Parts: sequence; C-alpha cells; structure tokens
Amino acid sequence: MNTLIINNLDEIKNAAHTFISMMDDNTVFAFYGKMGAGKTTFIKALCEELGVEDVINSPTFSIINEYRSSTTGELIYHFDFYRINKLNEARDISVEDYFYSGALCFIEWPEIVEQLLPDDTVRIKIEENGDGERLLTMNNEQ
Repeated sequence: MNTLIINNLDEIKNAAHTFISMMDDNTVFAFYGKMGAGKTTFIKALCEELGVEDVINSPTFSIINEYRSSTTGELIYHFDFYRINKLNEARDISVEDYFYSGALCFIEWPEIVEQLLPDDTVRIKIEENGDGERLLTMNNEQ
C-alpha cells in the first residue's frame, strides 16, 4: 500500500508524476472518494502528465472519455460511473472490453461495476482532510 499527500493544487502535478512512477505495469485504476474529494482533478493531472493534450473533463454524462497521449501514443480511457444505476448498464456498453484491452483505464465511482473489475485493479482511495489536503491511498493487493 502506497500513500501520497497533496497539500494543495500547486502540488498536484508532482503528485501525478509520483503516482505514474508507482503504476508499474498495471492498467486499471479505480478511484474511490466522496463527491468533491478530487477524483476528476487528479485524473486530469494524470492524463496531462501522461501527455494528453486534449481538453480533459469528467465523463459524467458520456460515461467514458477516450484520450491518446501525444508523447507515447498510449490510449487512455476515463470512466465516470456516477450515473450508472445498474450493473447491466455498464455491461451494455461493454466496459469489460475496455478493462481488459491493455489500455490505461481510470475509473471514477467504480462501486457499481466492482464485480466487473479485473482482479489486478489498483484501488485508490482519495480523502479530503479539513484543511484541503488530500490523502491518496493506493492499494494493489488482490
């Protein structure tokens, strides 16, 4: 289990860089946290650090955004399952095909699709402390 502390938004780029160095060969990352904890903001920083030049925003209404790194050509999928009510809705858009594609998958609100996640999914809990500090706990134990 690894932990990152982000004291403020000025540090998010460095935190994203550190996180990327800890990703190893993992491709599926599930982000857990309350509304406003910083899931989208952190995923945006990750995508930017990975070389995405497109506008990066939450796929709250589209469910999935697709990006490509301009530096490596790597495909990145960003999911937001907040508006998914039933597991079958996720199955209908073939999320498992994305999860097992080998492309990077960053997932917000993964609770509803938990049983579809690969066994090697890295789970990240984001917690906000009272002073605006964020604590990211990364668990890649199965």
